[in-house]
Amino acid sequence: MKDLKQILAVGSIAYDSLDTPKGNRERILGGSCTYFSVAASHYAKTSIIGVVGNDFDNKSWSLFKEYNIDTECVEIADGPTFSWGGKYNSDYSQRDTLFTNLGVFEHFKPKINTNLKNPILYLGNIQPSLQLDVIKKVENPAIIAADSMNLWIDLFPKQVWELISKVDIFMLNDEEARQLTDETNLEKISEKFLSLGPKIVIIKMGGKGSLLAFKDKKHYVSVVPNTEVYDPTGAGDSFAGGVIGYIAKYGLDNPIEAVVHGSAVASYTVSGFGLEQLLKLNQKELNHRINQVSFR
Repeated sequence: MKDLKQILAVGSIAYDSLDTPKGNRERILGGSCTYFSVAASHYAKTSIIGVVGNDFDNKSWSLFKEYNIDTECVEIADGPTFSWGGKYNSDYSQRDTLFTNLGVFEHFKPKINTNLKNPILYLGNIQPSLQLDVIKKVENPAIIAADSMNLWIDLFPKQVWELISKVDIFMLNDEEARQLTDETNLEKISEKFLSLGPKIVIIKMGGKGSLLAFKDKKHYVSVVPNTEVYDPTGAGDSFAGGVIGYIAKYGLDNPIEAVVHGSAVASYTVSGFGLEQLLKLNQKELNHRINQVSFR
């Protein structure tokens, strides 16, 4: 085992309201930073950077504490916590946003007041200018990983390209990868990203798994088969938490195994509402799911 690295993650912390074919939930804890950190905390000590409003309740703070997630860099601002509502159609192939209330997240400026030495830095899918700013402010990160999303690709494509050139691990989903590059072939897209500097590129393909590219290698990693989906919200973020958590614990020598862990962890997330199942994650069940993930 490598020296265990600590993780420093930045992203959104939110309250989600969900309408799915399996049921509804109102104002449950979510956000990219939340899903990522809970997943990663099963592997390594994780600290988060974010902002919440003065309506952020004790139950939510307690959850972070229970999972040993350091919230020293979470700012409490005057106003409401970011909230979002989404509705999934009958086969989960489409999600409609019902409302987005940015609240205090609208003016989020990451504040870094941590003494972490050489952390693994994970940049959740916030505005790329903020991601680039965090890279400048964190001292000697051991590894930098980043995600992005279609909104930022639409609005700030040049900054997304700049971000790719500054990270070691870059991940985004297949639709976003095609949107950013105007290319349809995912293997060619992964080569383009790798040519800019990242050591590892991961293109998430939803229920079809993911494409992992590193050096001159490409592998397709499956999802856990026959997983009953309740709520896909946060699946990509918890996938990232599994991947980066594994790397923090075991190092970069086996990226395939890291992505296998990401798939296994994400399967927990989708099999319940919000964080419900992810919070129940245990090593025995995780190992069982890891053994069901295949790659080629």
